Amino acid sequence: MTLYLPRAFDERDLARLDALTAAHPFVTLITVDDSGPVISHLPVLYRRDGDSVELCGHLARPNPQTRHRGRALAIFRGPHTYVSPSWYTDKAEQARVPTWNYVVAHLSGELEWFDDDALLGDLLTALGDTHEARVGGDWRYDASNETERVQLRGILGFWLPVDRIDFKAKLSQNHPLANRHAVIDRLAASADASDRDVAAWMRGTLESTHAGD
Repeated sequence: MTLYLPRAFDERDLARLDALTAAHPFVTLITVDDSGPVISHLPVLYRRDGDSVELCGHLARPNPQTRHRGRALAIFRGPHTYVSPSWYTDKAEQARVPTWNYVVAHLSGELEWFDDDALLGDLLTALGDTHEARVGGDWRYDASNETERVQLRGILGFWLPVDRIDFKAKLSQNHPLANRHAVIDRLAASADASDRDVAAWMRGTLESTHAGD
């Protein structure tokens, strides 16, 4: 499973990967068996220590993906939006065409499964702490609650130590600066949050490119 990744769109800044995974922690998890790809959609915890990245999550035990061993691919999809050629400053002479700007990361490695109650409880606590904070809630896993402990038997946890990162930020880097600024201005003025997020990513890409100028 290889991501088409032209050099212009190959993002290497792991701090930007941190930001992407924090804002979009819901992944597509893909494994392959003899019958073909098997896919699940789920939230994960992302952890990075220097260049070392690990994902952690859980699946329902009846999910056939829990029987898979070997390599897995987790896809984080960030903001994305349509870009009209009418926005470009050189649209007439260059015969520009429509495109789509987007940010996506493919993280892959060897799956490791676990079913230890303490580890599963820690995982649920960490997931709850992360996402309850987003919505102003206060739920936490309660290991002293027998009903909640019984529910642990219905899930299987996994680690995914990441050994390959394909991080693609297709943000008009193959266009002249005037076009890139024009697209940023259009998207930043949009009522759509995803459009504004793409504009922010485009600004960040411009700033990192010209940081040494």
